[in-house]
Amino acid sequence: MSRPSLFGSPLFLGFDHLEQMLDRVGKNADGYPPYNIEQTGDNRLRITLAVAGFSMDDLQITQEDNQLVIRGRQKDESEGRIFLHRGIAARQFQRAFVLAEGMEVEGAWLDNGLLHLDLKRPQPESRVKTIRIGARGNGAAPGVLEGRPENG
Repeated sequence: MSRPSLFGSPLFLGFDHLEQMLDRVGKNADGYPPYNIEQTGDNRLRITLAVAGFSMDDLQITQEDNQLVIRGRQKDESEGRIFLHRGIAARQFQRAFVLAEGMEVEGAWLDNGLLHLDLKRPQPESRVKTIRIGARGNGAAPGVLEGRPENG
């Protein structure tokens, strides 16, 4: 049984990609590493991830289309060491955030085990477009003349 589509209404045209993005984010439900998202200004956000034990060389940040992906992979330096207790995880991670259209990453820095990323949200431009209404004498669909495309 499939779940009902969030954007299943005929009033939402062209939003199927948005539903796919939400599905992708839902699969990224692992809680590691923990993170904060804070608003630092009117159109500014900061993502902070707790990445204790990771160096700058262990971290990679990429923006793939509208998805911000942060990956961490530590080198295994436990060879030759004997642990009586190992409570500090040395595991890899991938954390992804879906960004709104036009969001920009302004910078990233590592400070005391916290990775900070500053993002800027651009001001949306108000767009008004007038659509011309044409007349068709024979009731044919736009772009069709006597059963043939106009360009054909």
